[in-house]
Amino acid sequence: MTRAHLHRVLTILIAGVLAGLALAAAALPAALVFGIGFSALAAPYAELPNTLRTPPTAQRSNLYASDGTTLITSFYQEDRVDVPLAEVAPVMRQAIVAAEDARFHQHSGVDLRGVARAFTVNQGSGETRQGASTLTMQYVRNVLSSDPRLSEAQRAAATEITTARKIQEMRYALALERELSKDQILARYLNIAYFGAGAYGVAAASKRYFSKAPADLTLGEAALLAGLVRSPHSDDPINGDADSALRRRAYVLDRLVEAGQVPAEEAARAAAEPLKLRPSETPNDCTAVPEGHNDWGYFCDWFTRWWNAQPAFGASVDERQRTLRRGGFAIVSSLDPTVQRAAVEQVHRIYRVDDRKAMPTAVVQPGTGRVLAMAVNRNYRVEANPPGQKNHPNTVNQLVAGGGAIEGYQAGSTFKLFAMLAALESGLPLRTEFDAPDRFVTRYPASGAASCDGYWCPENASRSMAGWHDMWTAFGESVNTYFAWLTERVGADRVVEMAERLGIVLRSPDDARLARHGARNWGPFVLGVATTTPLDLAGAYATLAAEGTWCAPLPVTSITDAAGRPVGAAKPDCRQVLDTEVARAAADAARCPVGDQSMYNRCDGGTATRLRDRLGRPVAGKTGSSERYATETVVAFTPQLAVAAIAANPDDPRDGVGRTVQGRMVDAVAELMSFALRDQPVRDFVPPSEAIAFEVSGERSGN
Repeated sequence: MTRAHLHRVLTILIAGVLAGLALAAAALPAALVFGIGFSALAAPYAELPNTLRTPPTAQRSNLYASDGTTLITSFYQEDRVDVPLAEVAPVMRQAIVAAEDARFHQHSGVDLRGVARAFTVNQGSGETRQGASTLTMQYVRNVLSSDPRLSEAQRAAATEITTARKIQEMRYALALERELSKDQILARYLNIAYFGAGAYGVAAASKRYFSKAPADLTLGEAALLAGLVRSPHSDDPINGDADSALRRRAYVLDRLVEAGQVPAEEAARAAAEPLKLRPSETPNDCTAVPEGHNDWGYFCDWFTRWWNAQPAFGASVDERQRTLRRGGFAIVSSLDPTVQRAAVEQVHRIYRVDDRKAMPTAVVQPGTGRVLAMAVNRNYRVEANPPGQKNHPNTVNQLVAGGGAIEGYQAGSTFKLFAMLAALESGLPLRTEFDAPDRFVTRYPASGAASCDGYWCPENASRSMAGWHDMWTAFGESVNTYFAWLTERVGADRVVEMAERLGIVLRSPDDARLARHGARNWGPFVLGVATTTPLDLAGAYATLAAEGTWCAPLPVTSITDAAGRPVGAAKPDCRQVLDTEVARAAADAARCPVGDQSMYNRCDGGTATRLRDRLGRPVAGKTGSSERYATETVVAFTPQLAVAAIAANPDDPRDGVGRTVQGRMVDAVAELMSFALRDQPVRDFVPPSEAIAFEVSGERSGN
């Protein structure tokens, strides 16, 4: 049986109830009239599905910069943002009623006059030319056909042309109008209706076609939008038939005149207006960040990875993505556009976008873990690269935070921090001395160039480093043999555990295997042979800035759901992982590499001494070089900020960046920090106690 014939049968069936009734009977309450022969329509009020009271409409989620207003991008399955009726222009409300249900304010959910009229017109023409659905019934159908909690079969049944479905639709419409006001139903209808061109709801439609809010729609614009609801796919003036859209606009304007809502002269002027579209498309996903801010794509990508890992948004990655793309969240990120711009500028001073080498850089706020910037000299794009250029100039691989195909980069001597922390925690003081030789033979088994008779035997970068050192001078000058000895003394497994405790994620399968099954003999770990990322490294050093409080890297400052309620996942995830004195002591020693002075005046030279002078405030940090200068790393922090930058070739670790780039990186990090801290007060580090600086003690546990 054809759909048209079903329409006719259904209309005849319903209209048969009206046979013999005077026109006045149509003004009787709908429930009373339908009680004649249609007791099924008088269903219990309690059977009204809750989804009709509060429809689970899919709404787009918006990701903003830290100012709360600058849009980074949106995420959606359906481009929709619900708005209250007060934010919809009165003429738009009038137009949708005129177009879809002129007697909306007179009936009680089912329009008997409309049924009778449809019966008469359809019988006379021999085809279905008029329907009998009220705006309330349309709303019911829209909700049931889009409810994600229903099965595909149930949603299909909601739009099936059958007598049973139509009767159920009427029952729900009658019950709904007993609970909700006309304005409440109208608001829900305007927010769920599809207007074509991918725009769901009046707010998205106003933006899609006219780049304005629904409160600002003119008469002609409102009439055009209202006319699209009947056939949104074919009448869509952007992708469909503009002439058909104009004819529907004229129809709506005529209905407004008939209803006495608009003077005929005003309607005529609106009908004569040319089609003046100002289309704008809502960005969707990270590849749609504004063209002028393409560098935001890497932060956006990392945000989605973070979201996918949050149990609060669902039991699986797929479910969490559906929550993001349907939930209507307003997400204020931690991305500071001014700090991001400064980071990008400094990165580009080191390497061009099309350079095979890269300098991924992360900026983190100690004490919260919020990430203020993520920069790298690449275009965040899926476009193909020239032959032989895997990740440049275009890539969507996560070069800053790692994940997917990116395991990270060797960060060299920056990992000496973890041996120093393990030693301090074991009870050794900063004053712990060792006569460091030029080469030190350890008890850790090894092979290859770094082996002496089967044992790992690292040497210093310079013969001048040999001699007596404590933690201050050894960390400042980056004395390899001192830290190889210190690792032996406290245990390599404790050094590895410390790194993981401070957020170093071992993404390489080989690194992870050694950490789980060979950490006791992994002496070379202290020299940064495991891969890491700028984001992990910045977070680890930020733990010292926050006096032992490690915070999981966080891309947001607030999240509110579609109802305006705050979401707890936006809160920092922080915990004390180090004894406060241990953290203060390590920070004190970390002042030595960057040209600052420890609280006990124990620094005597460093690897990046001009950083303190360029920054002009107390600072700590560390540099690192991997074997043959394949990578170079600079980390720096103050009590308010931590920055980590790694220079590497992401596609070929053997393609060394060379030692000379480190000096330029130090300057770049200093410039970036100086800008990011420009409006913040100068803060000094809290000095460690004399006990941890000079006296051997028992274990100091911070977790």
